[in-house]
Amino acid sequence: MLISRESRLCTFLLVILFGLVVLAVALDLTLGILLQANTSPILSSTLVSVPAASATLLPQPESNFVLRSIQDELPRTRSYEFTVGTVKGAPDGVERQMLVVNGMYPGPTIEANQGDRILVTVKNNLPNRTSIHWHGLYQNSTPWYDGTMAVTECGIPPGNSLTYNFTFGQFFGTTWWQKWREDLTAFIAGMQYTDGVTGAIVVHPTRNVSGIPSWDEDLAVQLADWYHTFSEELLALYMRPNIGIDGTPGDEPVPDSLTINGLGQYGGGGEYFNFTVQRGKIYRLRILNTGSFASIKFSVDGHPLTLIEADSTPTSPIVVSSVTVAVAQRYSVLLTADATSNPGGLYWMRAEMQTDMFRYQQPGQNTDVRAVLRYARTYSDVPFRAVPEKSSSLDPAGLPSIDGKTELVPLQGGPPPDATVAYYLQYSFQKTSAHQFLGFMNKTSWEPLQRDATLFSVQRDPSGSAPQGASVKHEQFIIAEDSVQVVDLYISSLDDGDHPFHLHGHAPWIMASGKGRYIGQSVSNRNPFYRDTYLIPAYSWMALRFVTNNPGLWAFHCHIQWHMAAGLMMQFAVQPSTLAKWTVPEELLAQCSAVS
Repeated sequence: MLISRESRLCTFLLVILFGLVVLAVALDLTLGILLQANTSPILSSTLVSVPAASATLLPQPESNFVLRSIQDELPRTRSYEFTVGTVKGAPDGVERQMLVVNGMYPGPTIEANQGDRILVTVKNNLPNRTSIHWHGLYQNSTPWYDGTMAVTECGIPPGNSLTYNFTFGQFFGTTWWQKWREDLTAFIAGMQYTDGVTGAIVVHPTRNVSGIPSWDEDLAVQLADWYHTFSEELLALYMRPNIGIDGTPGDEPVPDSLTINGLGQYGGGGEYFNFTVQRGKIYRLRILNTGSFASIKFSVDGHPLTLIEADSTPTSPIVVSSVTVAVAQRYSVLLTADATSNPGGLYWMRAEMQTDMFRYQQPGQNTDVRAVLRYARTYSDVPFRAVPEKSSSLDPAGLPSIDGKTELVPLQGGPPPDATVAYYLQYSFQKTSAHQFLGFMNKTSWEPLQRDATLFSVQRDPSGSAPQGASVKHEQFIIAEDSVQVVDLYISSLDDGDHPFHLHGHAPWIMASGKGRYIGQSVSNRNPFYRDTYLIPAYSWMALRFVTNNPGLWAFHCHIQWHMAAGLMMQFAVQPSTLAKWTVPEELLAQCSAVS
């Protein structure tokens, strides 16, 4: 049979193509063997699906940070549309793939008034399930909209949408929203807001709060540590048995840099967030740490700051030089635009990453990221290099610096009710039989339910899924209280690092704290501060008090992302018999059985 020249050519090309494929496979296997023998932080044996970026990061509108004057508006319903997707972006000058809402980092700011209803329709354009958690909101009577994957919902399947529908009630203050993602195929949970799905929430009180000084304008200042590697890759490295990310299991991924309102600087690249003030005006700076690991110290050269809020709780005003914000915490400070130390009218706003928790050196790391505060006049064309370096003449002298360990005084406080029941917790990190370092709370490392949420499980069977008191079932450590009680929670840290803990649905009173374990130390019922995120220092104890008057399934966890992913979490079932009588929206139940 005669074979044409074209057929012989096709056959020749197929043979070459087949040979290239075989060679590629051989090289891949050889490389895999070499990598498995290497303890450097290179992912070799864990498959990680990084979503493909289909667009580039959009510029931020000024309205995302400079807030409007809506405080006097009547209560209303405010609607938002969020689309979670992937883009390519370079917040600090280094391009990488990101997960964002509406193409922006940070995502849209939600600004509302006390008592407003919020409708947020979230469209999931990612290849895995996702949800949005509304940090610090009480979700009273709507616990299924808390947005906590495997606890209050099963997650929005790819290509689907969900409308979160809730009211703020009596809540007001500064907080934030974040992506909460759980990997249902693994025994650990990864809360992947690290890649860019975060945004601010500002809720104004419906009337002036006595004792809070007045101000002229509002500015949201969102701080975050920043990684150049996609979070799922880092998480897989962090969880590698016997190796971890740097050869020492349990060492957390160290950030590359920081961002201020989505902008930072790295290796000579990046941009500066720029804020212009009018001389003589007073500005409220709402400072949020929406990062994953590091505490961040914030200051403004030449300007003292008056602290008036911590985690949505008004504080007795105190003049400070700086605030150090742990992950998920927020502070509001007042800045008076009256500085004269720089005739050019330009000053640095500084975000300094605290490195005390870092266990290895990250090459090229930038721990000092800045923004520019500029006085309005003729300075619009003055280059950033005209901002002077920090010197003693620019430091507000003799003022305290606030951090997560500082005892604050609530503006409207008083003694809380006496405790009626007490529980005792201790947490630690331990190496398991699988040679991984996991977080444990009372000897249990949290694992998500599969295709279910704890809330739904408790509603179906309150006494079986959440019996009164403390219980463990399916690696779910749950404390249940079926009536209104005043709970004292005594927590002992057996770990060598500081941990910002957060209880959903509540803002507990911080009754007392100290070094070492809790062994019966006294608790004073004086005038404790209350907030939703509290820093527990290394090898220390803390006593929290809260009232079980908000029915729901509420997560209690460390807010360092890597620790959440390693299981440092438990849950409180508040009034489970009441929950059994409530009807969960059908679209939430349908999530659990949806194919994804």
